Amino acid sequence: MNRDVYQEPLVSRYTSREMQELFSEQNKIETWRRCWIALAEAQNELGLSDIVTQDMINELKEHATDIDFDLAAKKEKEIRHDVMAHVFAYGQVCPKAERIIHLGATSQFVVCNTDLIVQSKALQLIKKGVVNVLHNLTNFARKYKDMATLGYTHYQPAQPTTVGKRNTLYIQDLLMDLDYIEYLEKQVKARGAKGTVGTQATFLELFKGDHSKVRKLDRFVSDKLGFKEVFPVTGQTYTRKLDMKTSETLAGIASSAHKFAVDMRLLSNMKVQEEPFAKSQVGSSAMAYKRNPMRSERMTGLARKLMGLPLNFSGTYSNQWFERTLDDSAIRRMDMPQAFLLADAILKLYINITSDMVVFPKQIERHLLQELPFMSTEKILMAAVERGKSRQEMHEVIKHHSVEAGRVVKEEGKENDLLDRLAEDNAVPFRREELDEFINDYQQFTGRASQQTEEFLAEVVDPILLSYKHLIGEVDSTLSV
Repeated sequence: MNRDVYQEPLVSRYTSREMQELFSEQNKIETWRRCWIALAEAQNELGLSDIVTQDMINELKEHATDIDFDLAAKKEKEIRHDVMAHVFAYGQVCPKAERIIHLGATSQFVVCNTDLIVQSKALQLIKKGVVNVLHNLTNFARKYKDMATLGYTHYQPAQPTTVGKRNTLYIQDLLMDLDYIEYLEKQVKARGAKGTVGTQATFLELFKGDHSKVRKLDRFVSDKLGFKEVFPVTGQTYTRKLDMKTSETLAGIASSAHKFAVDMRLLSNMKVQEEPFAKSQVGSSAMAYKRNPMRSERMTGLARKLMGLPLNFSGTYSNQWFERTLDDSAIRRMDMPQAFLLADAILKLYINITSDMVVFPKQIERHLLQELPFMSTEKILMAAVERGKSRQEMHEVIKHHSVEAGRVVKEEGKENDLLDRLAEDNAVPFRREELDEFINDYQQFTGRASQQTEEFLAEVVDPILLSYKHLIGEVDSTLSV
């Protein structure tokens, strides 16, 4: 690592090697050359074999990875054009083919098609990450589907749910993200061979006005580059609307991860559930006892960054004047790789955290016992009416003792003594042991949480995971730091 200049933390600290390689300069230029080879092959096959010979194509293929980056950089400094600098560098090792490299094409022929190829592959890695998170969360939800825990609304104790049911909420959000990925995949098409402003005028000249061959050229090139479909119309570039939708999809994954990570941080504070904590991990440089939820905190920060990127993409798309302006170039060089690298880093953390989450049943029980007396009051009220008491009178009695018990907990820091207070009040027709029965069975307060969890997993999630079983377990979620 060169420590004398700024290093992108997404590369040096957070992301997978696989995603880094996709957006590398090596892969970009090799893919540019794939585009040039595909163009030459298609031109040869469609009748230009006297101009674009098989010997030229063979030479291009032979030197497809023989890239002199220093020579290209020197040439770019001279001519201020990166694509033409690499056309020049390619031509130096392919003297036979030098005159037909990039024939009839504009720079965006290689730039756009390469971007679409890279993004398509990157999207596959993102999908793989989402599927593996879903797999982990599904196992966790099924394992803890019956474990009652306090629910929260407004971050205030509410009716109990189960640990498993809570995690189905994260799963459902990710399933929505997976749907958007699958929809986006259908929108990624080749730019193809469209010419300078998308009219294919130069190719029409090459083929002597033969519209049929120009259309076939567009299709042949796209097929050779591995695309199932090609954009039927473009300007100089493929529509940046696609970039906008890509960024929105990735930001959607980030928002799902952010919600989970914040919840994990809150649960960690309550000591009821934690992310994995390595044996030698240091929580704080000063407070040695601390077990900070640093992975969830990192995921929150990275997600926040990604959630802010769609604004850049929408601004870029909406400012593409007519067939194209160049103000998209510099920002896309940064934002497109960053969007995918951020999503990759977030999912790597998400997989790591969900692979070994820790639950503390005794702490969960303690929090339940502190709040269940309040939550049992409706059951007590109904049961008291069954024993002949006035509903309105009992409501006043229970309200009075509930308010006082709450005051003692908040102002004096004492335990919740509501059931003791009710047992000592002669107006309440229950002994202390009878009142305990109202809260002893935690499960009675969770409604259909357990059943909902099992039904959701079996009917909705399992079939989806089964269809993607080939992706499960294929992600390295080891964290570098």
